[in-house]
Amino acid sequence: MAYDPIEKNPEIARRANMADYARARAEFSWDAARKQIDGFPGGRLNIAHEAIDRHARSGHGAQVALRWISKSGQRQDFTYQDLSRQTNRFANVLKGKGIGRGDKVFALLGRVPELYIAALGTLKTGAVFCPLFSAFGPEPIRSRMEIGGAHAVVTSGRLYKRKLKSLRADLPDLQTVFLTDGQDPGTETLPSLMAQAAEDFDTVPMAAEDPALLHFTSGTTGTPKGVVHVHEAVVAHHVTGQYALDLKPGDVYWCTADPGWVTGTSYGIIAPLTNRVTMIVDEAEFDVTRWYETLAGEAVNVWYTAPTAIRMLMKAGAGAAQAQAFPALRFMASVGEPLNPEAVIWGNDTFGMPFHDNWWQTETGGIMIANFASMDVRPGSMGRPMPGIEAGILEIRDGSVRELTDPMAMGELALRPGWPSMMRGYLHEAARYRKCFRDGWYLSGDLAMRDAEGYFWFVGRSKDLIKSAGHLIGPFEVESALMSHPAVAEVGVIGVPDETAGEIVKAYVALKPGHTPSEDLRLEMLGHARKHLGPAVAPKEILFRQNLPKTRSGKIMRRLLKARELGLPEGDISTLESDEA
Repeated sequence: MAYDPIEKNPEIARRANMADYARARAEFSWDAARKQIDGFPGGRLNIAHEAIDRHARSGHGAQVALRWISKSGQRQDFTYQDLSRQTNRFANVLKGKGIGRGDKVFALLGRVPELYIAALGTLKTGAVFCPLFSAFGPEPIRSRMEIGGAHAVVTSGRLYKRKLKSLRADLPDLQTVFLTDGQDPGTETLPSLMAQAAEDFDTVPMAAEDPALLHFTSGTTGTPKGVVHVHEAVVAHHVTGQYALDLKPGDVYWCTADPGWVTGTSYGIIAPLTNRVTMIVDEAEFDVTRWYETLAGEAVNVWYTAPTAIRMLMKAGAGAAQAQAFPALRFMASVGEPLNPEAVIWGNDTFGMPFHDNWWQTETGGIMIANFASMDVRPGSMGRPMPGIEAGILEIRDGSVRELTDPMAMGELALRPGWPSMMRGYLHEAARYRKCFRDGWYLSGDLAMRDAEGYFWFVGRSKDLIKSAGHLIGPFEVESALMSHPAVAEVGVIGVPDETAGEIVKAYVALKPGHTPSEDLRLEMLGHARKHLGPAVAPKEILFRQNLPKTRSGKIMRRLLKARELGLPEGDISTLESDEA
């Protein structure tokens, strides 16, 4: 389906950090971007210094850096000076326990202030920070801490007793457990240690290539991959926050992602703080009314969220949004999985502006392709590459690699290596890391197309591509067509084996409230898809489900749908957030 472009807002485009895309690309260099951060003598740097201390020392210490909203609705503000002092205290606590450069500090916490203080305090010491979802069960916690070689972990008394205490014997590298509340034998009580710690700490200058962050990403096997990022990644975090999210000093910014997901660290901690904004952190889970009240009440300027949340807002109807006013809101962005065109258009109809989709991966560390404030949005497109990023569409066949230049030719989305936030390895898996690079390209594993104007269009993961009767079908195209039906809330599409066609397209559909599964509705949706896609591409089967399996970052797990359909091993499901009821 083709959708008309949504024209940029002229006033917002004129005032955007990147007002002219072509000029910015022509003039950009990573060397110039590095000059936007302070650094330390000798070319050394530290992410935490760029995020906090340079602002606290340059006259902005009184600005609110983090506004925390508890589940009960209470608010607590932390200025840049507060964060500087608290992270210094935590760094001194780590130092006092012999934890420092190169050691791995994990956090198993909800979205509470201690999580953000631990992240930045860890980086100040030169140790490596690794966040975990607080919703993880004991097995995914054990596997990640074992692979990562965790030296210390910060967690709550409740989470420790329920999920971690029984694992201590299996984690020989784990020296210290800090509890944010309560006491337990063999653990340290963090509040008392923080109270005794000094407020001064000399942040450790790090080499650009020193490890800083460890993120885990699930694969189709049972073993999660540990993705290593270095301190120089802060250069990309900073500039992508400016260009892709249009962050300006003094903005009020809300990234809804949990730091257990890479977005919640790169763009929920680092990028906003380096750009000196006020971050909103909400401890509570998704709630339609609360979200709209937060956007309005906190006068949010820039909002970064995920397609699943947007679809849930759509499901609730525009009336919920119309109960509030959002005069401060000027930019909305989405990440996590491709954003269906209907969600982009709904945002424009509901808020007077579209959601700006962007694309990146845990491995890229930062936003690579985006819809920018200064350009028209083409619903369904990922946008154009960031300044400093060269993206291409590749055909890989018979051992050779060829870049495809014809408009809308489908191939693997690839990037020229060299940007600062590029992963530096998969922990303990050098061969797996090397397979990501070929003939001067980083291979993303995603299939995409590029149109004549340089906009990129997501097709699907290469392993999700459906081959039916000689046609190559991307699941996202089919999902988007079904999403345009008024009864559809969410869709997951897979290919299932067929003796004649090789594979046929099967769709799993969750309905909006007020709609009931029926044979008539199923036939109506099949006809709707055939009308918009044609019989060769439209699904042959539709199955209704109350919910679809999703990761905690909001991605529909197509591989899990397929594994269950075919009776195959499910692989790593540790990041599974929701499933059919």
